[in-house]
Amino acid sequence: MTNTRPSRLHHTAYVTKDLEKTRQFYEDVIGAPLVATWAEQEELFGKERTYAHCFFELADGSALAFFQFRDEDDAKEFGPHQAESPFIHVALNVTPDYQEAVIKRIENYGPAEGDFYILDHGYCKSVYVRDPNRMLLEFTTDANDLDEVIASRRETAHADLKRWLSGDHTPNNDVR
Repeated sequence: MTNTRPSRLHHTAYVTKDLEKTRQFYEDVIGAPLVATWAEQEELFGKERTYAHCFFELADGSALAFFQFRDEDDAKEFGPHQAESPFIHVALNVTPDYQEAVIKRIENYGPAEGDFYILDHGYCKSVYVRDPNRMLLEFTTDANDLDEVIASRRETAHADLKRWLSGDHTPNNDVR
């Protein structure tokens, strides 16, 4: 049978103004090693662009990638333009041991007020922090009974969406 969905995330890509600060954060605080730096120059979107593209590897081989442009006009055009909304973020699944260790490293890193917080969603416990580019990262550990929670939600996912869209906004998170 042909695979009917993507096998894994290959990478996400963002723009930074300072690849060294980004490298320090992702390698030293988060623990994701820098595995590739590509220096590029090519015709893109009607102009020759010069940039570096760095990849920070996650345990499954996927990566978080960042571009830094040489030209200030390119940087202004392409970013970083991070939304301050907490609903726009990258969520990474981690072990409880990793989560505890990253909390300590984040505290030592010294995030600004409001740039680091912890939420228990019931189905997962999440640690949130903003990186040097103001991108929000979430480090989440799954609840012990996640398989049962997922099975329950999978059974009613379409009906729950239909109910919500029809105007019935009754909460259904009964795991917290």
